[in-house]
Amino acid sequence: MSFLNDTALVVGLTTVTVISRALFLMPHKPWDLPSRLRLALRYAPAAALAAVVAPELLLHTSLGPSWVKLGAAAVASGYFLWRRGILGTILTGMVAYWALMGLQGWLG
Repeated sequence: MSFLNDTALVVGLTTVTVISRALFLMPHKPWDLPSRLRLALRYAPAAALAAVVAPELLLHTSLGPSWVKLGAAAVASGYFLWRRGILGTILTGMVAYWALMGLQGWLG
């Protein structure tokens, strides 16, 4: 691609991004969402997290076999249910992942 094509691409993508995000900020009055939609939007962050994490846990990727990732996720989930702390959950999951990856390397 030439410099002109690259510049046009960046300007076009920037314009589309700014316009699409500004549409939510333009109205001067708050939007009245239906109660069912408001209730459904409460679950959007959890659904987005599950959509990102589930394929990584269930598929064999460069991060290791699925049994290692599922084992670490189970240990981290257990810690979270026990203590309800985010930092401890992350640390526990990472330590379990490293231990299981070491065990997988040792087993061959």
